[in-house]
Amino acid sequence: MKVELEKLENHEEVAVKALLDSGATGLFMNMTFAREKGFKMKRMKYLLLVKNVDGTVNIGGAITHQVECNMFFKGHVERVRMDVCNLGKIEVILGMPWLATHNPEIDWEKGRGKNDWCPPICGKKKQEERKKEVKKIEKDEDDETLRKLVPKRFWKWKKVFGKRESERILV
Repeated sequence: MKVELEKLENHEEVAVKALLDSGATGLFMNMTFAREKGFKMKRMKYLLLVKNVDGTVNIGGAITHQVECNMFFKGHVERVRMDVCNLGKIEVILGMPWLATHNPEIDWEKGRGKNDWCPPICGKKKQEERKKEVKKIEKDEDDETLRKLVPKRFWKWKKVFGKRESERILV
């Protein structure tokens, strides 16, 4: 699944193919990928032992660092924390915690996924709320500007003095 990861410190976006893995117990980023792309890695207080699918200990050793970033996928945005470890050729793994939280709809034949539903922790709902707040602020600012520029006796016709109406061209 193609996603965009945004670094928190400089807002640089990095496109990545994320593997959806219902057998993985978390969210993971490849150590080599993290270093090459310049993600800021934060040292963890406790080490986590990593086991491969076959039960053997991962050759890269224990997980010692995490990366925190924003992840974007088709209108969905959320802050994620990924454990950094050796994933071979895989760059990012989204495991069962992410899958269970988001429950994406996947078309396995076409290799596509969509995420129509976002839980409250995700940014999609927050973005929609922000848009509503911005519209309200813009409306309030328009009303304030109107009061400053238009004499009070004309306020009952304030709609014609609005930004949108004032930009219309009469034919």
